[in-house]
Amino acid sequence: MPKQSMTFADLLAGCRRSAVHLEMRDSYTPDDAQFLRWKSDGKIDPSEDRWQQWMHLVRSTVSRGVPVLRARIVSEPVTDFIRHEYDLGDAVNIPAGEQLRWLPRRQASDLALPGNDFWVFDDHLVRFGYFSGAGDYLGDELTDDPAVIRLCHSAFDAVWERAIDHAEYRLT
Repeated sequence: MPKQSMTFADLLAGCRRSAVHLEMRDSYTPDDAQFLRWKSDGKIDPSEDRWQQWMHLVRSTVSRGVPVLRARIVSEPVTDFIRHEYDLGDAVNIPAGEQLRWLPRRQASDLALPGNDFWVFDDHLVRFGYFSGAGDYLGDELTDDPAVIRLCHSAFDAVWERAIDHAEYRLT
């Protein structure tokens, strides 16, 4: 069983082949200060510490030849939080070296998807993220169960294949 005490930075630092992330919620952390600022002025400051740390982490991962892929399943019309995440894509995710795609929820109806957002690290470890109904972060859990890893990787691959590249996706 994987160590629950591993930091996210440790997990990415240990990757050798890929790190993939599937997000399926329409709202996260509704009281986040950066999100609330964005709601008031529509701006994201990539020089903020939290974004600089994320960008450094992703850049160091990608520079080792490890792709970092992120796919988002979204309801349309999108929520304010998804609009915020779209802007984060332009300001933070893409400049850091992530590959980002979007899949409208109505195009995911026939896909078998796990019940929670997840990361898969190198096909050997899954990190599930747990959120309340309102989008507050509740914690995460690691598993190295081969069946769960196969399910998550299969789900991610199916979404990735259908999803629209960030540069081509238009918010509705």
